[in-house]
Amino acid sequence: MSFRFLLSGHDTIEVCYYLQPGPGCQINFFDIGLKREALRQSKRRDPVFLKLGDIDFLLKPSGSRNGYPIVMENADYVVEFGEFNDPSFRVKLRSKALWRSGAQVLHERFMVWSRTIGLVATKPESLSRVDFTFDYEIKEVDFDEDSVLSLSVKDNKYRDSGKLNGLVFGKGDVVLRIYDKVLEIDQQSHKEWFFQLWNQQEDVWRIEWQVRQEHLRRFGIRTFADLDGQQGDLLRYLAESHDTMRIQQSDSNRSRWPTHPLWLDLQERIQDFNCQGILREIDDIEAIEERLMRIAISVYGYLKRLAALRSVQHSLDPMPAQRAQSELKALLDIVHDKMTWQTDVENRMKLIRLGQ
Repeated sequence: MSFRFLLSGHDTIEVCYYLQPGPGCQINFFDIGLKREALRQSKRRDPVFLKLGDIDFLLKPSGSRNGYPIVMENADYVVEFGEFNDPSFRVKLRSKALWRSGAQVLHERFMVWSRTIGLVATKPESLSRVDFTFDYEIKEVDFDEDSVLSLSVKDNKYRDSGKLNGLVFGKGDVVLRIYDKVLEIDQQSHKEWFFQLWNQQEDVWRIEWQVRQEHLRRFGIRTFADLDGQQGDLLRYLAESHDTMRIQQSDSNRSRWPTHPLWLDLQERIQDFNCQGILREIDDIEAIEERLMRIAISVYGYLKRLAALRSVQHSLDPMPAQRAQSELKALLDIVHDKMTWQTDVENRMKLIRLGQ
């Protein structure tokens, strides 16, 4: 099997903050609640933006599944909070921000912001979820669900066009995922900026552990300082005791199968995981160009459909591309609204800047 290590880091971190309003707090819970309720009842698509301190957020129309009445987000954070919740704030550090800046920087930035708007920390933060990821270039996959020995009871296999594209082991406190990250980007997350980090756009598989609070606590990981110091011990346990990938043999005792070379490399990477920086340069202009190209591909597909519909409608030979473009422009002229164009574009610009 041919493989090449690309990068590793944290892809998602969720953390609870114990923050209470101090003198002169700039958060008006009642006012924000009214805005959220008005947004929910209006069922309108227009976004509502909040500026708290020096940071802009997008207000969501409903509360969270975790029981927080207010949810707001931007490019770096998804913030759930409520005046009477304990803990009062639950924050998700978003993927792109983690790869760009790192967990500690995002945590410190959030704490500075909270103090700026008049919130006071009553006790240290508490990590509730950390996703550890390792990305590899893999040309040909030579493993399947039987290759992985796991302490987890549940497992799932995913296929696309008849080919294996993902394995999942576990449900709850520890989940291991091994999957085709390029396919996942194309079909779900649309995080094309990863192509810059990998310097390629194909044959990338991700090994990812999602670890929740109980297992974090077992290894003394409660705060960001603990994460920095103890994550190596946790990862060694995950990659050596909890889950391993083996080369399949005829021996019925799978624990005697030799460790897969990919997993040996992973275990070696973990030995100095704490010493690896996860700061990455992400060119936002290049990322926008990638999104524009995907829009062009999508529009081109619709253009072909338009050409086919018109050709069938008028019993014509397949319509040429240039004629189809003219037909599309004529339709766009019909739906174009001069009164709302500038406002809608400005709103979309704000959404892009907030990570949408």
